[in-house]
Amino acid sequence: MSYALLAACMWVVLATFVAFLPMRRQFAPGIVLLIGAPVILIWIGVTHGVFFALAGLAGFLSMFRKPLRYYVLKAMGRAPELPQELRELRGEERT
Repeated sequence: MSYALLAACMWVVLATFVAFLPMRRQFAPGIVLLIGAPVILIWIGVTHGVFFALAGLAGFLSMFRKPLRYYVLKAMGRAPELPQELRELRGEERT
């Protein structure tokens, strides 16, 4: 197995571990995983080809669909809705 695929497997294990953390503890490691994913996907694409990079991209988008949706809505100027646990941390009232 190539180092690119080993890195991708390690990324998946780390992402799964981060998913087990409480929501308020997921932010910092989640950002690191979001930043590292494109690097690993490009590495896979260079090493194994576009098909495998696209398969990895599909997995990445599946795992990070909610954070990515949040950042897209925020970039578009809309007010994305936060989960209840994060609203309580920010001191916002229930709606």
